Order: sequence, then structure tokens, then C-alpha cells
Amino acid sequence: MSAADTMAWRVPLGATTLGDREIAAVTDVLTSGWLSMGPVTRAFELEFARALDVADAVAVSSGTAALHLALLALGIGPGDEVVMPSLSFVAGAAMTVAVGAVPVFADVRSPTDLTIDPDDVERRITARTRAVVVMHYAGYPTDLAALRRLTAERGLLLIEDAAHAPVVRDRGGACLGTVGDVGCFSFYANKNMTTGEGGMIVATDPEVLARCRSLRSHAMSTSPRERDSGSGYDITALGFNYRPTEIGAAIGRVQLQRLATDREVRAAVVADYRTALAAVPELVLPFADRPPAVTADHLFAVVLPAWTSRPAFRAALRSAGVQTSVHYTPTHHLTYYRRALPDLRLPVTDAVAEQLVSLPLHASMTGDQSRIVVDAVLAALR
Repeated sequence: MSAADTMAWRVPLGATTLGDREIAAVTDVLTSGWLSMGPVTRAFELEFARALDVADAVAVSSGTAALHLALLALGIGPGDEVVMPSLSFVAGAAMTVAVGAVPVFADVRSPTDLTIDPDDVERRITARTRAVVVMHYAGYPTDLAALRRLTAERGLLLIEDAAHAPVVRDRGGACLGTVGDVGCFSFYANKNMTTGEGGMIVATDPEVLARCRSLRSHAMSTSPRERDSGSGYDITALGFNYRPTEIGAAIGRVQLQRLATDREVRAAVVADYRTALAAVPELVLPFADRPPAVTADHLFAVVLPAWTSRPAFRAALRSAGVQTSVHYTPTHHLTYYRRALPDLRLPVTDAVAEQLVSLPLHASMTGDQSRIVVDAVLAALR
């Protein structure tokens, strides 16, 4: 979202909390003259790992890159099937196709729980299934206990797309992204913590993490800095340039420090929304029964009453200066995937798809802004 877009709205959908500390951190990087992946990136990796209570992490150029490397490092490829939610951003499906595997879409649990349904996952497992990808929708944990049991029983891999959920602990105290075999995070511009573009990978197996670290930089046997010192290099696998920058890492280190405080603001906005909108007839507020502390509050999605026109609702909020979005168009509804799966039906996902709307939620919001949103929603549904 550009600054111009943000300024045009009384209440923008999202906004960053970038400030003087991030500017100072970037200035230090620019002054150092070391812009590509280096010591600041390494410090960011270790600090993020420490926040998740894991030994190490690998920073990459995007959440999509994280998913791609996770699939490659786990050995998923041609002929394999990967079960995943359709109600998610397309990156997981795209990277599955990119490694030659087949995405198999599963339904979500209900309009009040937009995470993947473990029972439907089980129904879609075949002899070709190698892995299950879960996405912690809006920052709310998927039923990891059920899915971890299922994948263990079936000998499958579990990949967590935790793009919406940095440093969120489930009820058992484990951080999301650390329960599965690999956890993938995104630091895109609209995420709870941002580096502009960027991502992170964690893994339970150090060898898997080491493969991700190698593959992110062309699988070179030596680093660029080592080669500048005169040593040669070898290529040990088919790798990629998924390296992050020192500039992004510098921003990420500050954003990680801000995360807890920013989350308090988000939680307050969500509490205001839930209190004000709970009694609206037929308006579904997903995850209303979840403990407030066990979420990143990344998105606030609502499911409009069946009699409501989503385009008309969004137009009414737009007229009030309130920006909205849709998270997401189900992947199996998108043209590329619909061509391959023209007959796929996911009853819950299909039912909510046309009525989902995301309301503004970010750590720069004020109480006055949340009231503007509530008033606009109530007026639009009247």
C-alpha cells in the first residue's frame, strides 16, 4: 500500500508502524556499505529464532520463497500430492506446482473457524500424499494437535504457513511455525511485522534448515564474501537467489522488538469490533470463541449475512472512507486452478467465499478510527 493510498482513507485497511528506530537502523546499514545478506541478517535470524524458542532460523527474500525452499528441502517433487487449504493466498499452491507436485485443496471447518478442517484433510489423503500445509488464518492457530497426530499416523510431513502469525503461542505454549516439520513466515508490507519484502524459515530437523540455507543462495559451496577473498566455489544442487538484504533485516530487528506492543493495539481494536458487532443479526464474526491472547490479530474478517451484497457493502464503506479487502478468493476459484479442477467443490469454503470481507486492522489505528468502521458497518447493514 502506497503512502498516497493510505492518505486517501479515513481508515485504511492497513498501515505500518515504521518510525525513527527503523530509519536509524537502515542508516547504520547504509553507512556500513554492506547491503547484501551479512551480519545484520544473521543477527535477525538468531533474534527471531530466540523469540520462537528454537535454535536457528533462515531469512529469505519472501514468504513465498520460504514455502518454495521448505518443499524442496523436504524432498517434495513430481508425483507427490500436498494437501492444503484453498482459503489462503495462492503462494502455497503455486510453489507446490513449481516443484512439480500437485496441490490438493481441503475445506475449512466452518464460517466461524476459517482454518483447515482436519477431517477433510484426512478424506483427501491418498497413496501419493507426501505433506499437509496448514495456514494459520488471520493469526488464529489451526488445530495443530489433530493435524500433527494425523500426519504422524500417516507418515506425512507437516508444513506451517505462519505468514499471519509471527511469535504466537498456542494453548500449549508452543510458537506457531515450530510444531510442524517446517514453519514459514512472511514479512511483506502488510504483515504484523514487516521488512517490506522478506520471510523466515524454521525447521525441527537441522539438516532441513541447512538445506534451506544452502538453496537460498544458489547452493553455492562458499559465500559471496568468501569468494571475494579469492576462494572458488562449487554448486552442489539446483539453488536460487532468495537472499534477503541487510536493509530489510535491519528493519526486521526493530519490528520484532515492536511486535508485542503493536499486538496490544491490534487486540484492542479487535475487542472494540467484537463488542460493537456481536449483536448484528446474521453477521458472522469468525474465531469469536478463541482466547484473545492466542492470536496475532492479523486480519479481522467478517462473513456478511446471505442477503447482503458484498459489492454494495464494500461500496458503502468506501463512501464512508473505510478501506476493505477480501482474504481470500479461494485458490480453486482462480482461473489457473479452476481449469485444472473444474468440478472441485468445498462446501464451507464455497459458501463463505462470496461473503467474506476484511475490515481495517493495524497497529496504528485509534479508537476513533475503529468507531468510524463500526458506524459504517452498522449503516451499511441497516
